[in-house]
Amino acid sequence: MSEVNQEAPDAWEKAQKILVILAHPDDPEFFCGATLARWARAGHEIHYFLLTNGNKGGEPDMTSVQLCAIRKVEQQNAAAVIGVQSVQYLNLEDGYLIPSLELRREIVRVLRREKPDILVTCDPTLLYSWFGRVNHPDHRAAGQVVLDAVFPAAGNGHFFPELLTEELQPHTPREVWVSLAASPTTTLDVTDTWEVKMNALKEHKSQIGDPLLFEQRMLARHTDDSTDETPRYEEKFRVLNFV
Repeated sequence: MSEVNQEAPDAWEKAQKILVILAHPDDPEFFCGATLARWARAGHEIHYFLLTNGNKGGEPDMTSVQLCAIRKVEQQNAAAVIGVQSVQYLNLEDGYLIPSLELRREIVRVLRREKPDILVTCDPTLLYSWFGRVNHPDHRAAGQVVLDAVFPAAGNGHFFPELLTEELQPHTPREVWVSLAASPTTTLDVTDTWEVKMNALKEHKSQIGDPLLFEQRMLARHTDDSTDETPRYEEKFRVLNFV
């Protein structure tokens, strides 16, 4: 595994299994793609589990079936750019995500089956996005149901005991990295992998519009203390520890 700064919050002593649970195809790359690329570069094992099929975010002249198929191909290509090992879907309908007990059970099932060391999700409390829009309700629902699954259910066999009959023993991730955090506690310098993030996002052709204009917008997202000539990029999280 590549050497990393031992002061960094992700300077884990050995390779980690990292599971990303978010709502839509393209969420991993948009929310924290540079961080995921940083982790893949460091030798960590990364897997995606996406809750919806993304069948509503696209051109109006496409059918939902066409859009779903296109977005899955785009997501697979983007994940390959990042260095992700697998992409799985729950295949729920885009836009209708609800943090129900049934969905919580499904997330607990995934956590017990995959047994990640590190879990990545998003912040259910973020109502407004950083660029002045309402955060998608699926994002908020995804963050809510994932955190509810992590604690107290995933690591406690008294919750959803029927999963024990599937030989899925209790498991709690050691750390949860909450992306799009309203009140972040951890900042990573991802300048070295920002280009990887952009290249991965360019695979989501149905979502980004003109690729040159998109690249200009992404390059402009450097930190306030850097410049277009010498840009520096960051991704921020709230990190929860369950050691």
